Amino acid sequence: MAKVTIIGAGQTGATTAHWLAERELADLVLLDIVEGMPQGKALDLTEALPVIGSDVKVIGTNNYKDTAGSDIVVITAGLPRKPGMSRDDLLETNTNIIRAAVEQSLEESPNAILIILTNPLDVMSQAAMMIGGLPRERVIGQAGILDSARMRAFVSMELGISVQNIHCYVLGGHGDSMVPLTRHSNVAGVPLNVILSPERLDAIVQRTRKGGGEIVGLLKTGSAFYAPSAALAQMVEAILKNRHLVVPASVYLDGEYGQSGIFFGVPAQLGADGLEKVIEYDLNDEEQAALEASAEHVHQTIKGLKEKLNIAA
Repeated sequence: MAKVTIIGAGQTGATTAHWLAERELADLVLLDIVEGMPQGKALDLTEALPVIGSDVKVIGTNNYKDTAGSDIVVITAGLPRKPGMSRDDLLETNTNIIRAAVEQSLEESPNAILIILTNPLDVMSQAAMMIGGLPRERVIGQAGILDSARMRAFVSMELGISVQNIHCYVLGGHGDSMVPLTRHSNVAGVPLNVILSPERLDAIVQRTRKGGGEIVGLLKTGSAFYAPSAALAQMVEAILKNRHLVVPASVYLDGEYGQSGIFFGVPAQLGADGLEKVIEYDLNDEEQAALEASAEHVHQTIKGLKEKLNIAA
């Protein structure tokens, strides 16, 4: 059976393990620096497996040796946002966490594909690729699935229509400059900009952009974990089952959408080798301008990353 390591056994990491164990996709390793915590959560999850009829193995550990031979390493570890914080506020602290996680993971699993959740997402994905010296196919950031899912949920709440009939696509950086493509998004084939009034559509777009912050503000002491972990599980499944599934994800661009040298949210096809290809939409002038503005913010944040931490491109 395949092996998946999840670094960071907090709410998001443990819930990711829960989703994956239920799908019976791989044996799982939960790793965290806090002694006892990953072991306790892994044992609790193991004791749930007879109830759901899953025969995967789940272990908790503080030792990277236990992660050896992982096919996929999911990195959720990092300082979470608190009320009033932006994702960019986490830059320096979380880069140090990413550095340790990537270096130690690859030492034990040199062929692993990395899936990054740590914020600021696009920049942390880029840091992981540079630190690990990896090809772009093997580092994928989880962002667009979550942002698109939030938008789908809001449209469903607005219209009273099943989420299964709603298809939304959010591109760009994972932050307030993300670009929901309302013209390409649809309800049973009807574009959102046809089925919703401009005012209601704009309200949904703005709520999508602030979706993570809304939850941080409500929880007070943490950030979202159910939806991000479900999105991670979908990415892991697409890779392990070689689905060739197209999802919005943050990947390293090499000319696609007119951008190079940054991780950025685009439609990405995922299979057994990780990123297979980037799907390019035909954007109008307004969409292209919004995407370029989002890309500029990511470029500036990555420049700050390199200056602060002296990571070579």
